[in-house]
Parts: sequence; structure tokens; C-alpha cells
Amino acid sequence: MEGTIMDEHPSEERGGIPGNLGINDRLGLISLIDEGIRLGNPESPIIADLFNDLWELVNATISGSKIDPLKPEDTRNGFRSFEITAPTGENLGHLNMLYFKKPIPCYYLVYVEVSAPFRRKGLGTRILEHFRTFLVDKNAIGILDNIIPENDPTYDIYLKQGWEPLESIVGDGVLDPDGNYMVYLPSKFQGKALKEPLVKLLHHLKRRRAAIDMRDNEVMVQRTITEFKNVYGALLAYFRSDIQWGKATPLMRFMFTRYVTKLIAFRRRIADLIGYTGGESMEQITLDPKVASMPIQSYAPYEAPEEPTLLFGDRGLWSNLPGDMKRHPAHFINSLPNYPRPSLLLWLKKKGRTPEDTLTLGDLMDLGFDPTRLKELNLAGQEFIIERVQPRLIERLKGHRDLLDELHSEVEGHRVRNALLKVNVPLLALRDRSNAYVLWRRIKGIHHDEALEMLQSVPSLKTLNDSLSLDRMIISTLRGAKDFVTDRIGPENGSGGGPMTYFVSWNLEKNRPSLIIDPLGGSFLESVWIS
Repeated sequence: MEGTIMDEHPSEERGGIPGNLGINDRLGLISLIDEGIRLGNPESPIIADLFNDLWELVNATISGSKIDPLKPEDTRNGFRSFEITAPTGENLGHLNMLYFKKPIPCYYLVYVEVSAPFRRKGLGTRILEHFRTFLVDKNAIGILDNIIPENDPTYDIYLKQGWEPLESIVGDGVLDPDGNYMVYLPSKFQGKALKEPLVKLLHHLKRRRAAIDMRDNEVMVQRTITEFKNVYGALLAYFRSDIQWGKATPLMRFMFTRYVTKLIAFRRRIADLIGYTGGESMEQITLDPKVASMPIQSYAPYEAPEEPTLLFGDRGLWSNLPGDMKRHPAHFINSLPNYPRPSLLLWLKKKGRTPEDTLTLGDLMDLGFDPTRLKELNLAGQEFIIERVQPRLIERLKGHRDLLDELHSEVEGHRVRNALLKVNVPLLALRDRSNAYVLWRRIKGIHHDEALEMLQSVPSLKTLNDSLSLDRMIISTLRGAKDFVTDRIGPENGSGGGPMTYFVSWNLEKNRPSLIIDPLGGSFLESVWIS
């Protein structure tokens, strides 16, 4: 159930950024955490304290302007979306734009979204070629704010595609000194007097900056990356001797595992930020080879002073859990098999690995997610998923559960695009060794993002997608489901429970969508789960 709960609660605003701890402060804090865990001292700092400043920055960063990936046109910022399709039929991504009819026809390039299977493969040039052809066809100029740092190898990508600095047309001293605007002029506009309409256009753009402030997003990403580097540097310094001697202690593995899981969560979530094009790339953070080779450690290596706690849920179900799971939840759950999500199975096959092989920190960086966060449990013939989450998310999860309960009666029997809507409610949550664990019923579906990624990356599914347009079917069905939810409980972000997560019916054994083939009504998804 990857993605059921967000990794953190977005801030209401992007202010209140914390002051960074110095290296000596960090080292002292790690030492106190080390001592507290080893001695079981409840008064000592906990591992979360090391990441407090980091998570305040993360919260502020990811609360920036985003584009709704399911419905770009409903992002409340007036965006238009242009789909980019390769000659072979694959959807490479989208160009998200703002259109201005006056004072001159213009498309302002806000954000380039590349589909997951094609990221980091040098598609920038091809995407800009599509956009250039689009501008020529529409008889409109193009404008963008080049936020790629000058020392980045891709900084001149726009110049190579025929874009030119806006100063060359309107002159110096007119533009915002913090901007780096560039313009593309189709042949129709070449040689025309464009200074006055372009200056007016820039004023229109400035009025929209509150909604499309890409540069603020980029600055926040840079600050958060710096904080990740600082925390990593402190961990390297504190454990330097053990690392040099190749001694991967349980505590060291636990702290680095917490760090890496937070890093990949942040890397995954900033992809939706408007204007984050990767100029200040997360790829600049790499693990020392000796750190990368460490086996992961998902829970505190020493006994916590308090007993495992049932946080909420069905006490009847709690009483039926295995005794070892109730006495030592973290250890028991960690021993369960990982949930075999398709992207994990494909990665294992590609690497020549088995599900039983121990995963390392480097594996997590390569995968981009933590497979051990989702575990399988069979209880009295029923199948469940156990999701590991951070304890601070439990209060939010309770609100989320209330919303799902509210939806349950509304959803029963309802169909969207012929797909049956269902609700998956968290059954119980417990806490042990710095983690919380949430029990869900296992459903025959996968997260919609993963489904779309499978359709783009698995050869057999790409062929099926070309013939049935499964990606469009999934997106249109999810849009309908989201509209249904919004009509029943209001805007999804407007309540304490956070946004809903959507799963589409999927045959995990065959790794393909579960469809209903109707000779009269065509093909449609069997089900969509709201979670």
C-alpha cells in the first residue's frame, strides 16, 4: 500500500524556517541519542530529534506550488497541459503552461513533467523540440524562467534550442534582477517591435508569481538539500571509526537507514513541485560505498523502555494477533515477507536477486523506495498488509480513518467509468521501537502511479497499452473517483485527514491490470480503492 500515508504533514506556509545546528551540536545530539538508546533512558533525546530541523525544511519545501498530476487543468492556477508522445506511442511526459492572449499570444512554460520510466535519460532536448513545434503551430511566442544554475551542465540547453535571453529584446534594467527569462520567437515574430508587449506580459506574469513561484520552490529545495548534506556529514563524522574499519553496528545502520528513507521520500515528493527541473539535483547526494553496502535496520536496535502500545483500532483483531507480534511488534513485523509490489519484483529480476536477499542502503537509493515498509501477514486465512509509518503521523491517520469511514457508506455499490469504487480503512495501529505500524486489509490493486509506470516500462504492458489506451482509462477513472470524493467530503486537502490515495485493480501474479471486458461497453477497470 505504498503511498497510503504522506511522509509528512505539509506546513500551512513556508515561513518559520529553522536555524541549522552546527556540526558540534549535531555530534553532541547523536552521542546523546546513542547513549539513550543503549541505556534505555526515557529522558534522552530520540532519533527524531536529529531530524527536526530537516523535517521543518522538508515540510516547508513540499508545501510549495504543485500541479495536480491527475487533473492539471484543475490546479487552480490556470494551467494548460500539453502531452508529449514519442513516435512509438509512449507518453514521455507533459508540458504545463500558462496561456496569455494579450498583449501578445504567448505560452509561459511553467513546468516540464517527465514520465517516471524516462527520467534522467536526457529527454530535455526532445521535449523542447516538441514545445518549439507547438509554438510554431499556435503562432505564439514562448517564455520561461531559466532556473538551472549557470554551473550546471544543462544550463545552455535553451540556447541550443533557439531560445534567447529576454534582455536582448527589452534591454537591460527592465526585468526582475532575480529572474532569468528567455524567449522563443517563431519566424512570424522575428524582426517585429516586441519590447512594449513583452514588458506588459512580464507585468502580467509578476501578478501570477504567488501561484507559479518556481524560483521559491527551487530555493527551498536547495536549502533542504543542504540540510540533508549537513545531517549526513554529522553521521559520517560520528561513525567515522566504525565506517573505516567496516564495522556496521546496529545503531549505525539504524541511524543511516532513517536518514536514507527520509532522503528518498523527499526525492520522490519534490517531483510534483512546479518548476523543480532538477537543476539542483538530488543526485548530488551520494553515499560512501561503505555506507551504501550496509544492511538496512528499520527499528531501534535496543529495547525501548516502554511496552508496545495499541494506538487505535479493533481490539478483537488485536487479541487475535500472534503473541510474538503483540509482545515484540518491531522484531516480528520485520521478519515478515515484504509486500511483492511489481516495481520491487522487476528490480529483483533485473539485479538477479531474490525476495529473501538482505537489502542494503545502496539498494534503497537505487529503488527509490523502502520495500521493508510494507509487510504481508496472513491471519486465520485473511491477508493483511502492515505499513510502517512515523509515530507523529498517527493523529493525522486517525482523522484520515474518520474520513474513510464517512465515505464507506457513500461509496458502496457506486461505479465510476464502470469501475466499482471501494474503501480500504486502516484497521489498527500500534507502536514499538521508534516506529508505528498500521494494519490494512490486502487489496487486489496497486497505487495508480505504479500502475502507470508499469504500463510505460514493461514491454508486454506497453503493447497492451498501445492497443487499449490503458493509461488514459486509468487516468479518466481516477479523475471520476476524485470528483466523487470531493463532492462527498469537500476538497481533499481541506481536512485533518489529508488527501486520499487511489489504487487500481491489478493482477499481481501476472503483473497486469484487472479489467472487465464488455462486448457492448468496452473495457474498464474492475475496481478502484480509496485509501
